[in-house]
Amino acid sequence: MQLVDYEGYIVGHGFVPASRKGYYSRWVRRFLALELPGELSESEMVSQYLEMLRADGKIEDWQLDQARHAVELYLNMYLPDARAREGVGRGDFDALHEEMKRLLRLKHYSLRTENTYLDWVRRYRDFCGMRILAWEESKAVREFLTDLAVRGKVAAGTQNQAFNALLFFFRHVLEKDLDDIKGAVRAKGKRNLPVVLSVEEVKAVLGVLEGTERLILELVYGAGLRVSEVIRLRVMDVDFGNGVLRIIDAKGGKDRAVPLPRCIEEALKEHLAKVQALHEDDLMLGFGEAYLPPALSRKYGLESRRELKWQYVFPSSNLSVDPRSGATRRHHILPHTVQRIVRKAAMMAGIDKKVTVHTLRHSFATHLLLNGVNIRDIQELLGHKNVETTMIYTHVVRDLSTTPRSPLDLIRRAN
Repeated sequence: MQLVDYEGYIVGHGFVPASRKGYYSRWVRRFLALELPGELSESEMVSQYLEMLRADGKIEDWQLDQARHAVELYLNMYLPDARAREGVGRGDFDALHEEMKRLLRLKHYSLRTENTYLDWVRRYRDFCGMRILAWEESKAVREFLTDLAVRGKVAAGTQNQAFNALLFFFRHVLEKDLDDIKGAVRAKGKRNLPVVLSVEEVKAVLGVLEGTERLILELVYGAGLRVSEVIRLRVMDVDFGNGVLRIIDAKGGKDRAVPLPRCIEEALKEHLAKVQALHEDDLMLGFGEAYLPPALSRKYGLESRRELKWQYVFPSSNLSVDPRSGATRRHHILPHTVQRIVRKAAMMAGIDKKVTVHTLRHSFATHLLLNGVNIRDIQELLGHKNVETTMIYTHVVRDLSTTPRSPLDLIRRAN
C-alpha cells in the first residue's frame, strides 16, 4: 500500500491535521518493516510494536500514543477502505469470518473479546489448512483442542477460551452444533496460591509514587479492583456522598458497589477537577464525546455522551479513533499503562516478588481476611460468582499464620 495514499486518507477524512501526516506515515513505515509472526492478531502486532518502541528508551509517552494512533488508523480504517476500493475478493472462510465479527458486535461483545475470538478462529483455520482437515467438522475442533494441550502445552483457561470462540463460530455463524469432541485431550488445570504483598510492602509500593499514578494504585488496592475495572471507571461511578465506587458491567456482566477509601477522597476530587478541565477543552475543540454502549446511547440520546458524568476517571492523554465507529474520542488509559506503573513501583520499592495489578487485588482480599472480614463479604467486594474462588485466600492466610518454625531456629534458640 502506498503511504502517500495513507497520508491523503487520514488528512482527507479529518483524522489528523496535514502538518502531522508525515509523522504518522513514518510510524506506519516502521511498523510495516517489522517481521512479526503471521499468527498474531492485529491487536497483538500493535502491542509488540509499541513494546519495541518503548524498549528504544528514547521515545516519549506522547510519541507512543501517536504511533499507536497511526497504526490503528492504518489497520482499522485505511486498509479496509483500500481493499474495498481495490475490489479484493474474499473466500468462503473470510466471508464467514466477517459474519462472525458482525454477530459479535450485534451481541455487544467487548472489543477485546471480539479480537480474541476472531484470532482463535483464524488460528483454527490455519491449523486445519496445514493438516488438510474440513474446518466445518467437529472432528477438526477436537484435533485442534488436542494439539493446543499436547503440542502447545497451553493452560486450561487458554484452551477453554479457544473452545468458547469456536463454539460461537459453529453455533452462530455456521449454525451447527459441536458434537463428538469429548475425545479431545484437556489441558491440565493448575491452581497456584496468589502472590500477596504484606501491608509494609504495599506501603512501600505506594510510597514511591505520586499524583495520578499513586491514585490509580490506591484505588486498585483500596477497593480490590481488577485492572479493567479501574481503567473503565466513569465520573458518575464515584459516589462521594455514600462513600462508594460503582463497578458497572464487570466480569460476568455484573454490577457491584465497593467502599471508596476515605483517605483519598480529596486527592480524587482534585484529580476529577483536572478531568473536567480536560473535557471542557475537548468540547471547545469539537470533541468530548464518550463511548456508550448502543443501548445506553438510544436510552439517553447522543448528546448525553458529551456530559462530564460519562467521561472516564482516568482518560488517555491523547484522542484516538474508535476502530468500530471511526469516531474520534478520548478513551481511557490502557491496561498495560497500569501494569507498567506497578512494575516500576515494585522495582523502585525493592520488591523482588512478581508484582502485577492483580497482586494488589489479592493483597486487598488477604488483608481484609486477616482483619476478620467475613469470607462472604469479601466475595461480594471482589465480585466473585462462587465463594470457592474466594476461598483461595483462606489458604493464603492459613499459610501465613501457621507456618511451622524451622528446626534451625529451634537449635539456635537452644544455644
